[in-house]
Amino acid sequence: MSYKRIEVGDKIPSFTLKNQDGDLFTVDNSIGKPMVIYFYPKDDTPGCVKEACKFRDEFEDFLQLGALVIGISGDSVESHKKFKDKYNLPFILLADIDNKVRKLFGVPKSMVFLPGRVTYVIDKSGTIQYIFNSQFGAEKHIENALKKLRGL
Repeated sequence: MSYKRIEVGDKIPSFTLKNQDGDLFTVDNSIGKPMVIYFYPKDDTPGCVKEACKFRDEFEDFLQLGALVIGISGDSVESHKKFKDKYNLPFILLADIDNKVRKLFGVPKSMVFLPGRVTYVIDKSGTIQYIFNSQFGAEKHIENALKKLRGL
């Protein structure tokens, strides 16, 4: 089965995954508020720690904009729990163990073997407003997402 990469203007695909506490999270239940969904390669690796901690450090800005921040990787619920606790992350981490949601979004691999690092900004109606794809410069994902949210 091949997946089409979602683009700006597309509706967010429906999905349900377990969060860091093992509870089910269904994205459709969050339509009505802006969201930042970011896909990252792996818990507790240097670039991913930088990115997650930058989201943490700027979290107050996302809250003020009414936005939900959601991180997604192929790591397990247990791995996400450890990652969240170790770095005191205030946002949702979702376990996409079989990469189904990554495929739904059409997130490309980078450098052939690494899962891609892509951030999506979604408006209140569930429409993708911005996509930032960059394996490097992890902290840029946060700056760009905030800039776009402020313009919604």
